[in-house]
Formats: sequence, C-alpha cells, structure tokens
Amino acid sequence: MTTREGYRFDSAYLIARDALLAERTPDGYWVGELSTSALSTAVAVIALYLVDAEKHHAIITGGLRWLSENQNADGGWGDTVKSFSNISTSMLCRATFAIAKAENEFAPTVQRLEAYLDATCGRSPAERAEAIRNRYGKDRTFSVPILMTCALAELVPWREVPRLPFALACLPQSWYRFLGFPVVSYALPALIAIGQCVHHHRPTWNPVLASQSLAKSPSLKVLRRIQPSSGGYLEATPLTAFVTMSLASIGKKDHEVAREGVRFLVDSVRPDGSWPIDTNLSIWVTTLSVNALAAAGDLDALSEKEKLLTWLLGQQTKERHPYTGADPGAWGWSHHPGSVPDCDDTPGALMAARSLDPAGDLGDILRGLRWVCGLQNRDGGWPTFCRGWGKLPFDRSGADLTAHALRAFQAAWGDAQQVRFATDPPMEHRFLHTISAAAVPSGLDYLRDHQRPDGSWLPLWFGNQHAADDINPVYGTARVLAAYRDWRRKNSEECQNGVSFLLNVQNTDGGWGGANDCPSSVEETAVAVEVLLDLAPGPQVERGVLWLIEAVESGRFREPSPIGFYFAKLWYFEKLYPLIFTVAALGRARVTSSRGAGSV
Repeated sequence: MTTREGYRFDSAYLIARDALLAERTPDGYWVGELSTSALSTAVAVIALYLVDAEKHHAIITGGLRWLSENQNADGGWGDTVKSFSNISTSMLCRATFAIAKAENEFAPTVQRLEAYLDATCGRSPAERAEAIRNRYGKDRTFSVPILMTCALAELVPWREVPRLPFALACLPQSWYRFLGFPVVSYALPALIAIGQCVHHHRPTWNPVLASQSLAKSPSLKVLRRIQPSSGGYLEATPLTAFVTMSLASIGKKDHEVAREGVRFLVDSVRPDGSWPIDTNLSIWVTTLSVNALAAAGDLDALSEKEKLLTWLLGQQTKERHPYTGADPGAWGWSHHPGSVPDCDDTPGALMAARSLDPAGDLGDILRGLRWVCGLQNRDGGWPTFCRGWGKLPFDRSGADLTAHALRAFQAAWGDAQQVRFATDPPMEHRFLHTISAAAVPSGLDYLRDHQRPDGSWLPLWFGNQHAADDINPVYGTARVLAAYRDWRRKNSEECQNGVSFLLNVQNTDGGWGGANDCPSSVEETAVAVEVLLDLAPGPQVERGVLWLIEAVESGRFREPSPIGFYFAKLWYFEKLYPLIFTVAALGRARVTSSRGAGSV
C-alpha cells in the first residue's frame, strides 16, 4: 500500500482502538449501553401502574410520553428505536395506554396505533391474538405474557390466553428438562407468575387444571427463592415486569416478589423515561473487547491487565444456579446478580482470561472447561443455558455457541505445555485429553451437519431485520469459521464452503449486511472481514477493510445496528458492538499485513 494508504489504515485502527479503550470504567472493565426498548418501557409502565399508580405517577407519565414521542411513522413500535414495527411490541404499547387510562390523553398516538394494528393483524381481538400466537409458534415463552397483558387490558378475552402449568415448578429441579415445559429454561419465573395469573383470571371446572390451586403457595416460594438480590429476573425489565404485573393483578402487589420487582423497575428507568431491555452486558462486552485486542495483537494497549483479570475471574459462578440448575464454574453476561451462566459468555471469558495471562494457573480455566464440557448436548452441539432442553429453539444447540465452545478449548490447550498447574498435573492432563478425544470432534461433526446448503450457518442470538425470517447467516458463518481457523481446518470442505458463502454475499459497496442484499453494517462487515483476512485474503477482503476505514473516518463506526436477539426474537443493539468488532477486524488486518498474508 502507499504511504498515504498506510497512514489512513493505521489512523483508523488507532481511532477505533482508543475509542474502545475510552469506554472502560474506572474499575477497568466495560459496561456498554444497551438500546432503549419500547417493549420494556410499555410493560414496566403497566407493572408500576397496577402496583401503585399514584405513587409511581411521575415515572408512569414519563414512560407514556416516551412511547408517544418514539412511535414509528407507520403507527407501530419496534423493539428499539431503530427497529421495524412488530405486532408484539405494538400490542403491548396498546395495552399500556389502555391499562394506564391514557387513551384520551394520547388519542392521536392510539389512533395511529389502531390503524397499524388493523392493517397488520386485523381488527378483531381473535385475529390479533392469533397473530401473536403465530409469531412464536409452539414456544409460549413470549406469546403467553403478551396475551396475558392484552387480557389485563381487556383487548383480548382470557380464553385466548393459554394456561401454563405453574405447579410443575414445585417438582425437583433435576426433573425440569424431562417435563416438556412450554417455555424455555430461563423462563421459570414467567411460568410461575403468569401461570398463576391465567389460573386466577380464567377459572375452570376441570378437576385436573383446578388442582393447580394447591401449588399456588409452594410455587410462589420457589419464585421468591430464585429472585436475585437486585429484584430483577435475568436483570431483564420485560421478565421482571411481567412477573410483577401478574402478581399485582391477582391481589398480590404487596408480595415480596412484587415489591422487589418494583424496586428493580424504579432503579432501572432511564432519565428520558424509558427502560432498556436488560441492565447491561458487562461481562460479554468486556470479554469481546479483550478478545478483539488479542486478535489485533495489541493487548499491550490495555492497562492494568492483572486488575481486569482479577475482576473477570471474580465473576465466575461459585454456586449452583437457583433455577437453571447450572453447575458452578461459568460466567453470565453481566456482573449483576440476575445474570445467568451460559455457553456464550463462558467461552468468551475463558478465551479472554487465557489472553490476559497465557501462562497463568489453569485452575479457574479448567473449572470453566468442565462446565462447558458438561453442557454439550448429545447431538454434539452446545446450547445456551441447559443441557437436554431441546424442545424449543432457544434451548437447542446453536452453531455460534458450538463454535465459541470449540474456540475456548483451543485457546486453553494451545499453550498446554507452558501452563503452571496448581495441583495434580497428571489428572489435569488426563482431563484435557478426555475432552479432546470426544467433545471437539463431536462439536465439529455438529457444525458439519448443520451447515446450510449455501455454505452458511445461522446464529441463535443474532439476526437481521432486513433479511427474510430475520436470519443473519453472515454473522453466524463468520463466527463458525473462526473455530475452523483456530483449529487449523482451513482446507476442510465445510470451511471452504463457508468462505465462499461470505465472499458471495459481499455488497457492491464492499461491506456486508446480515444476508444477501441486506444493507451493509459496521458489525457484520467487521466480523466477516476479521475471519476472511486469515481464510481468504485478497481484493474482496481489502474492499471490506476499506469500507471499515471509511466508516471510522466518517464516524459511522459508532453507529450500532439492531442485530442482537434478547430472548424470543426481542431485538436490541449495543453501543460497543461496532467499536469492538471494528477493532478486531482492523487490528487483524494489521497483523496479517505485517506477516505478509495480505496486501492491506
């Protein structure tokens, strides 16, 4: 490259890197900022209104005003201010104005919303209820809470709200994965609270269904036992608000669970009157940031690495999780108590810890590896939270999760001979070899079997609203190919097909969107470029690098896109994603350029 081009390249990387480093907290880790959510705001307002409308009047008014000011042009709402309108969020907003008795005050807003709903899903309550059920299929994790809220607002009759078997929560936790719950593993609080709400408002003469009344008190004890100290289940406004409004609607607004839920909601409201989808993704964005700097070969730019490592290892779980039953030794997405250990954050934390201290004591790492190994499903893949809960999509194995687990194994084993073991080296080595002999080949087999005919893989927790069915094969394929790269399987048929897919869906502007013909975004361009620099360096990838350089120079690298899924296709964007991914991609370009792998 010319001297001027080299200057632009280095300058762009340093701008992105310094912007990312500037986002660190005084304690050395990253917190980020999740997008504000119309859905979260709607259900939080409802919960606070049903508990004590007078006491929370100012917060309720602020939430209603925010919703009115952020209505989409078509009359609906999406999950974020950048999202297309959808029926779920729009129906919840409709319920909010009804329950809060604000339909007259915000009449123009409600009129535009009704026009959107009429055009999208019909005018009758039955049509609207059916549209909500159709959006989620067999998974009732989100459809039942939405329908329950609409029933509380008298927008649909209670007969449209499916019952939930809340009594099952009283059975031993070890039985849960065999019971065929109609909700996903992390939704136990919703099963209990919403199940009781529907049972209360939809009485039955069926003796079997009526017998659930015997489980009211015991299941509420379970609900309280699994509530985190912050009051927020999963640190999530929607789940906590659904639980709180359910209890308030059946005369239990003074129950300790409801009081703690209200405390969480009041503590979580933002200055503009809105709520985010979750408190934060502090562990996730911290490990992504560390791993991005590691990919760039620039960890020396990270000050106080030992302090950061101490913080990260301090977030490793020490006890069995109260309702997913996850063993200790893992990481969740946030350092707040409502976070749940999972198989995306745990591999990320393991990789970051090894990068921060490659020759350190492997004890904490091995505990994490044991946890990951124990979560592997019989199909060879890895799920998010719980092994064996394979009935519903968000509990099944995922290609992106599986690839992340495989990368964590490789990161831990790459320097195995240089590791300082605290105890019993032979046992530790036998453990490593046992996993190597079974878990990794099975995981690679899973990836081979779940590659799509076009060479792509789909991620579980990311999507793209511009793509058919909201899929994001670019993100999924890039993340899976990183595992093939790390395990030196560049020449495998699966890897070659994945590379061909990414190259074939590059946009004419040099960037990538979530799928073919989707608008280019910083996040998707960066993840594609980062992995292709190692697997297929050449002119096409150079165009992607140039796209990112121009994004940095124009400031667009700070503009996040709503590509994240937060449970049940609930969209979000994270302020740090474009910064992190840009640092990883441009930093990787510097590494490959210096070793002669490419001309950028």
